[in-house]
Amino acid sequence: MKIGVLKETKEHENRVALSPDVIKLLIKNEFEVLVESGAGIKSYFSDEEYQAAGASIVAKSGVFESDVLLKVNIFTLDEVSQMKEKSACISLMYAYNHPEILDEMNKKSISSFSMDAVPRISRAQKMDALSSQANLAGYKSVILGSNYLGIIFPLMMTASGTITPAKVLIFGAGVAGLQAIATAKRLGAIVEVSDVRPETKEQVESLGGRFLTVEGAETVKVEGGYAAEVSEEFLRKQKELIQSKIKETDLVITTALVMGKKSPILVTEEMVKTMKQGAVIVDMAVESGGNCEISEKDKTVVKHGVTIIGESNLPALLPTNASQLYATNISTLLLHLATKDGFNLDREEEITKGVLITYEGEIVHEFTKKILNK
Repeated sequence: MKIGVLKETKEHENRVALSPDVIKLLIKNEFEVLVESGAGIKSYFSDEEYQAAGASIVAKSGVFESDVLLKVNIFTLDEVSQMKEKSACISLMYAYNHPEILDEMNKKSISSFSMDAVPRISRAQKMDALSSQANLAGYKSVILGSNYLGIIFPLMMTASGTITPAKVLIFGAGVAGLQAIATAKRLGAIVEVSDVRPETKEQVESLGGRFLTVEGAETVKVEGGYAAEVSEEFLRKQKELIQSKIKETDLVITTALVMGKKSPILVTEEMVKTMKQGAVIVDMAVESGGNCEISEKDKTVVKHGVTIIGESNLPALLPTNASQLYATNISTLLLHLATKDGFNLDREEEITKGVLITYEGEIVHEFTKKILNK
């Protein structure tokens, strides 16, 4: 079975689907691996390293001879047009956002598997790319935010006077939020956290953060670790609480996502106007609409004296680590689904059912069908 690794073409993307170390594992399992020349260059993996690991370096056209193609981001229409009939592909698809690509895959009976659809169960943890990438993004959000702040994070007592610690406010205590809490605390900041899921309180406090409790949080519906439904009344109460806190905050990091929907607005322009001059906001949800009303995708802007960072792909700013972790995730999933002789799909098995998007000319993924009304 031939595995193909394509070079990423999406703007601001520096990651690659497989690292040389993981290719050694796949070669050991008797797979053949074809890597597009230059695919790993932005992750600081040279063609020579891939060759030393046992991969063949080929031109882009040669990669399409593979039985299964791997990428970080969803395959483009042009890439799908070059795939073999009845071949397979694995990537972070976010399939419900790309019905036109699914249609083209179905015309060629391509089996597609989505890394963002890996179920949140214990035996799938090593395949969980969303968590591995969010972990790095949470760390980077704090480092990026601190770089734009005009103050330091820790308490510092000097002969010239005492510097009080920075105040950090984090929205969302998922994987990214928890790593942001841990990083900000390590740097010496005072950290407060808001999350619609009351069960995250214990995790926040175990990392040294202070959990901001919003009345009515117990009514929030949670599916697969994400808030699925949040009432207008709850959002209003949350905004009131945040409004009182945000005025004194130096760094705000927002991570709130709703699966398959636009991200909720948590920081309004009016709130930004009340913030301290020189404060910083890192909007980690900017790719799906943003949690800050005035953040701009892939731009760092200053509005009302506040620096607002809208970096849509934080893991790509740590491409070596991000690629290493993603390579482990995607190869673990591949080895779960296939052997050197081909795919052996049990469509009722929880992981397979969770990640399989298109199969034999149809969309088979229930959540994607629901979103697309198929």
